[in-house]
Parts: sequence; C-alpha cells; structure tokens
Amino acid sequence: MDATTSSSENLPSTNGSGGLESAHEVASRLKARLGAVVRGREDVIELVLTALLADGHVLLEDYPGSGKTTLARALGGSIREDQGVVGIAPFRRIQFTPDLLPSDITGTNVFELERSNFVFRRGPIFAHVVLADEINRTSPKVQAAMLEAMAEKQVTVDNDTHALDDLFFVIATQNPLDLAGTYPLPTPQLDRFLFKIKMEHISRDAELEVLAAYPAPHLSLADEVPGVTRHDLLAARRALRANVALDAAFREALVDLARSLRDDKRVLQGASTRSLVLMMPALQARALVAGRDHVTPHDLEVLAPYVFTHRLECAPGVDDAASVVREHAKAQVEKLARRSLKR
Repeated sequence: MDATTSSSENLPSTNGSGGLESAHEVASRLKARLGAVVRGREDVIELVLTALLADGHVLLEDYPGSGKTTLARALGGSIREDQGVVGIAPFRRIQFTPDLLPSDITGTNVFELERSNFVFRRGPIFAHVVLADEINRTSPKVQAAMLEAMAEKQVTVDNDTHALDDLFFVIATQNPLDLAGTYPLPTPQLDRFLFKIKMEHISRDAELEVLAAYPAPHLSLADEVPGVTRHDLLAARRALRANVALDAAFREALVDLARSLRDDKRVLQGASTRSLVLMMPALQARALVAGRDHVTPHDLEVLAPYVFTHRLECAPGVDDAASVVREHAKAQVEKLARRSLKR
C-alpha cells in the first residue's frame, strides 16, 4: 500500500461550532469561486459541492460545450497544495476512448536501469479532482478499474495496491445523444455515483454574461476569491458529519422511500441500501452549502431525484424515472414536515 498521503485521521478535531463555522467558510469560498467562472449553473454548482463535501462522485449527462470541463478545472484550481502531499495533482482530465487501457489511467510499473528494479509510475487518476470525460466510451476493463478507484479509493497494478488520496473526487460525463460506439455503464458502477445530473442549456441572460466576460480567460475570474486546501476540505467533511443535525426521522423516511419504490409495479429494480447510506451525508452537505446547521425536509425533496433516479430500472413504457422518485419522495417529505409542525 502506498503511503503517499497523510490520513484524515490525523486531522484535528472538528467538533463544536468552530469546526462547523470553518466548514461553512470552505463551502462559501468554493461556491463563490465556481460561481465566478461558471455562469447560469447555480443548481449544478451546489450539487457538485454537495457531492464533494459528502465524499461522493458525480455523473453529468451533458452536451458538448456546456461548461463541464470549466467547472471541473475551476474546482481543481480552487484546491491549493498541502505540504506533505506528494505526487497528487489538484486536477486531471481523462478522455475516455475505446482503445484506452486500465494502465493508461491507473499507472504502470516501469523498469529503471539505475535502480535495477520496477518503479510504479502513477497515472492521471492520482489527483484530487478527476474529470472522466465520456466515461461510457471506454471498455468494460477500464470501467472496472474506475469502479475499484471510486469504491475503494485505490488501484491495483500487477497485484500491488496503491492508495488514492482521501479527497479523491470524480466528475464523469456522458453525452445523452451520441450513443454510437459506447459501453453503457453497468449497474454497480452507476451505484457508485452519488448524483446523476442532467445539464440543460443555460438561459439567454447567462449566455450573455459568458460572452460579456470576453476577452478575460474564464478561469482567471476566480482568482479574486481565495481557495481552500485539501486539509480544509477533509476537515469540512468531518465537521458536517459530526455537527450538522440529522434527525432520526430522516432515517425512517429514507428506508420507507426505498421500500415504497421497490414495491412500485413501475420499478423493476429499486434503490440499493448503499444509496440510503450515501444519502445521509449528502443531506448534511446540502444543509452546509445552504448555510444551515440542520437538515430540513426540503433537502430530501431536492436531492432524492438525483440520488435515486439512475439507480432504478423501470418497466417498459415508463420513460420518466425521476417523476416516479418525486412522487414517492413527496409522501415522505410531507410526513417529515408534519412531524416538524408537531414539535
């Protein structure tokens, strides 16, 4: 196992209001930096930050030129280097193609004459933020390597396991229209994405703002807002889990939501238990991004379609899985709201 990064266990305690205030500051800085670069995508920015703080990954279904690369680069550029973290880049982009090999992303062992032995050369997956562009265009072998990285934060090369950084975060994309020559993502890999976000074209006013920024480079627009360190982000993850209040009633709501989806005749395969576990820090992270210290029923209402829709397999003739999720989530949101009013 590579000992390339310091463990998050060595971070100072984040209990108490001080840790939560620092976490709020981290979320606010990132939101401001991304908002300065990416116009008309406030909802996407909030979801991406929520996933980052919840230690999840994001799948974007988008059109070419919609700003996904700019968003990922701006996020990677917002993370300043930490002392003691060697060989980990803030941002790397991997363009997935049918001829890509697992070693092209994970790295490979190279024989060095000077040392007379093999030395592991890291691939582009060793980064804080990885943009996996058109992930469905690569072979199942490469997708399996990505699955291990996303699930375990490690890669295996020649029977040796190499740890990725604790902050490892994937933004993957796929084109919703151009499906020729693609390999659909298997269900286990889809289940590793916290959110699947469908990006639409931005509004006319937002497009005018993008053009008005010319000739300044888009990424330079974020320079006026201070960035954050890897240490800041890991501390924020710990702080939100410890200090953002998540009532026990939300656990019941999540389980009841999943069970009602599984019992729906329109659903052939329901939400996994893993999705319920991942949803809990996601709810806390959304509250943090919104500047709150507690989770509300509205958080569940907003996040449910992004968390559950891509995990469902619906019966033939059901074209809108998101509406099915919203229908079942509404009942749980109303139940949570009634509980809140009784207190």
